[in-house]
Amino acid sequence: MADIKYYDVILKPVITEKSMAGMGEKKYTFLVHPEANKSQVKEAVEKMFDGAKVKKVNTMNIPGKNRRRGAVVGKTAKTKKAIVWLTEDSKDIEIFTGL
Repeated sequence: MADIKYYDVILKPVITEKSMAGMGEKKYTFLVHPEANKSQVKEAVEKMFDGAKVKKVNTMNIPGKNRRRGAVVGKTAKTKKAIVWLTEDSKDIEIFTGL
């Protein structure tokens, strides 16, 4: 397993209707490094976004899909998603404001 620093854990936020609806409940969704575990995701969110206190983290591995382009068959990259719940007294994450 690679030595992953906290700034390498979170790749980008997931912006979908379902993830945006969860923001009212302080539930945020991110694409994370495929080898990151829940404690690394928690540490990364608390360090990158000041005032954020993580209550719970759920992660899910998403395997790559088979794609064809003519006779050539390939596979898309596998990804990992993390759903992060913040505590009631923590501040909201600023990157999602105004969306």
